[in-house]
Amino acid sequence: MLSHKQIWSAIDTLAEHNGLSVSALARRAGLDPTAFNRSKRLAADGRQRWPSTESVSRILEATGCSLTEFAGLANGSGSEAGTASSAVPLLGSAQAGAGGYFDDGGFPTGHGWDVVELPAATARHAYALKIQGESMLPLYRDGDTLIVDPEATVRTGDRVVVRTRDGEIMAKMLRKYAPDRVELASLNPEHADRSFGMGEIDWIARIVWASQ
Repeated sequence: MLSHKQIWSAIDTLAEHNGLSVSALARRAGLDPTAFNRSKRLAADGRQRWPSTESVSRILEATGCSLTEFAGLANGSGSEAGTASSAVPLLGSAQAGAGGYFDDGGFPTGHGWDVVELPAATARHAYALKIQGESMLPLYRDGDTLIVDPEATVRTGDRVVVRTRDGEIMAKMLRKYAPDRVELASLNPEHADRSFGMGEIDWIARIVWASQ
């Protein structure tokens, strides 16, 4: 069972790993900016105050962090204020659509990759994509870095990077994942939702971390 200290430490670390203060993390999740302030963690009489299940759920959704990954932060995996680092391949999102950088399963391959250091251990085959342009607003901005894990299980509601067989690459929310069809919700209201037959999809990989 996770302690009061572990839960709050995980929230602090999640904010740090996303380049945010706890106030900015709360705002991103649509919460009151003071929701995670240190003054909210203990009552005036010293009793412990816990974050609500809803607030934790909303910050996980806002950052693309799974419950398992959050539990790892709470248990100390990569939670030492970003002292541990891991180098993963880095490619611009525009380059990623050009081909030659991925195998058929969406794993990084070939040449031309730079590398980026992360403040926590990452999956063995994870890689980074740097956002170029404004098509992924409001969640991801030009210059943001997305960490993608092609081995992670994708589920409805996950934020994912998708590459089509035509070389188009996009970050969307997975609305439906059926054997014959994939439906994607746009993160930017100015861009339409998309729907593809499975034969049109090259690969789908879950976004597990984002650096803003």
